Amino acid sequence: MLDAPPARDLPGGGLTDGAIGTGGLVFFVVAAAAPLTVMAGVAPLAIGMAGDAAPLGYLLAGVLLTVFAAGFTAMSRFVRNAGAFYAYIGRGLGRPAGAGAAYVALFSYNAIEVGLLAAFGWFTESGFADLTGIRVAWWIWAAAGLVAIGVLGYLKVTLSAKVLGAALVLEVLVLLVLEAGVLAHGGGPQGLDPGALSPARLGESGMSGMFVLAIGAFIGFEATAIYAEEARHPERTVPRATYFAVGFLALFYTFTVWTIVNAYGADRAQAVANGDDGADMVFAATERFAGAWAADSMHVLIITSAFAATLAFHNCAARYFYALGREGLLPARLGTVSARTRAPAVAVVTQSVIALAVLVVTVLGGADPYTVTFLWSNGSGIVGVMLMQALAALAVYGFFRKDRRAVPAWRVVAAPLVACAGLVVMIVLVCVHLDLLTGATAGVNAALIAPLPVLFVAGTALALRLRRRDPAAYERLTTVDAEREESVTA
Repeated sequence: MLDAPPARDLPGGGLTDGAIGTGGLVFFVVAAAAPLTVMAGVAPLAIGMAGDAAPLGYLLAGVLLTVFAAGFTAMSRFVRNAGAFYAYIGRGLGRPAGAGAAYVALFSYNAIEVGLLAAFGWFTESGFADLTGIRVAWWIWAAAGLVAIGVLGYLKVTLSAKVLGAALVLEVLVLLVLEAGVLAHGGGPQGLDPGALSPARLGESGMSGMFVLAIGAFIGFEATAIYAEEARHPERTVPRATYFAVGFLALFYTFTVWTIVNAYGADRAQAVANGDDGADMVFAATERFAGAWAADSMHVLIITSAFAATLAFHNCAARYFYALGREGLLPARLGTVSARTRAPAVAVVTQSVIALAVLVVTVLGGADPYTVTFLWSNGSGIVGVMLMQALAALAVYGFFRKDRRAVPAWRVVAAPLVACAGLVVMIVLVCVHLDLLTGATAGVNAALIAPLPVLFVAGTALALRLRRRDPAAYERLTTVDAEREESVTA
């Protein structure tokens, strides 16, 4: 049995209360989305699929997730737990469903983090070789990055926020330089065309497939709730940070992709993206419209972007380990914090060991760090997080169904149900078109998705077993914040 003592009795106490403000939360979640990596590394694929309709895809994905955020943030006022999806789903749909969601969320954040770590090593190997002529193996860079990330995760959470903030500002600035250059030149050969955002573009071929990439570009924004226990005035900072993050990403992605399309011309952008130099189209546009210095800076900053995203997801995964250890769904030792830094020390070390193990397997197996470790693991992780978002949206409705707690009906009834329906459609599209993200066969893609339902069933079964064998431990699940809100039964 994985029973844990009540949170207040755990060695080291709890996480640092009131350590992170709205700005810090925004840095954590927007850095996790890795705007530069998404725009320079993934947007060309989206343009290759949907052509000049690609900006609309990012805008629609942002609108859907804004609707989701309406209910998600309403619930954040009443549920504060480092295992955000776990707690939300457990309180809205019952503890067994919450436990199942916890295992899926833990797997998904781990998968994304280890994939990003491999991508960081891959980007750094090529970037360092281009700058110095010296090639150092990707796995050495990845291992060095893992050490740095582990140290930052072990230290006070405010230090991670500062590192993420600096990296985020730099990668956004270099994209703004590209945008300013394109606008200053009046666009490419066809000028500036606003028609890319017309709803008529929805019928264009490739739109359904590109949603795989568009929705994945926002993964990580929901982490605002993960840091609720460490946030100052979480009833205000969590909603503010969530709305700001989603809104910023939606507008920034849409405008940046529109700018890239206009840099080449609406009739040529898709052909360029699908050509031999498609992967470099953002760098080429930056050099043409802003200068070689900006393109060189972008090559360097994509490395820091990948590092920042890895750090952000590392912290998310570690806090899930901490939350589940604290509540008895994993060994209790994971639910402890460092007495000096108040960081979830054992969880950070555990997360680091898992990432190291994946790196070793990748190297020994001779797998490509980008096309296999990064793309395949992120395929699993993105589907898993989307599944958690859909369940969380439904949980918001379940939580407020009998008592809306003076929250408007549109926010806790209409918005979560619409978001759940939209996310289910998106999940189906992503699963059908997962090969566009992973580049793998149907069999491999099925294997990447298979752990998600298995883990959900396993977590549900564990909670039901706990209910039979230790009712008291079962009643503690999802109720860490019970002093602020009455316990619920499931």
